[in-house]
This record gives sequence, C-alpha cells and structure tokens, in this order.
Amino acid sequence: MISPYVLLMVFIVCTIAGYFIIKTVPSLLHTPLMSGMNALSGVTVVGAITATGFSLLTGGFCSQLAGCLAIILATINVVGGFGVTDRMLKMFNKKNKEE
Repeated sequence: MISPYVLLMVFIVCTIAGYFIIKTVPSLLHTPLMSGMNALSGVTVVGAITATGFSLLTGGFCSQLAGCLAIILATINVVGGFGVTDRMLKMFNKKNKEE
C-alpha cells in the first residue's frame, strides 16, 4: 500500500509542475488547449462513473459519496469549459449580424 505522504508529495509536485507548464503557454494557444482539456475532463467523468459503479458492488458509503461528488464536479467542469470555449470562439466570428 502506498503511503499517504507519498501521494501528497506527488500531488504537490504535479501541482507545481502544472502551474509552470500552463504559465509558459502563449495566449494564442489557450482556446485549443482548453478544448483538449475539456475532452480530458470527459474521460474523468467516465472514470468517476466507473469507480462509483465498482463502489456500488463492494459497498462503502464513503466511496459512493466521493464517486457521486466526483461525477458532479467533473460534469460541471466539462459543461462550463465548453461554454467558455464556445463564448471565446464567438469573439472571433467575423460575420456582422447587421447584414
């Protein structure tokens, strides 16, 4: 079994590395990368549904509650992310609505 301290250190290192990677991305690439991350969040929803399904088979109320919360939060992330991406892409629409 992996120690909780090791998992915490991995989380901290990944958070710091992710911050520095995102910080160096030029603003021109933010919209395409955002769409890619929304697709990855869709995979997170599928993983959360799978984990929750397995917890229903094995029991454990806390696992079921955490799985349901993960499904809800990941779904909010996907819907909100695609909403923001759609809004950003509408800013680049060159057609004039007055025509």
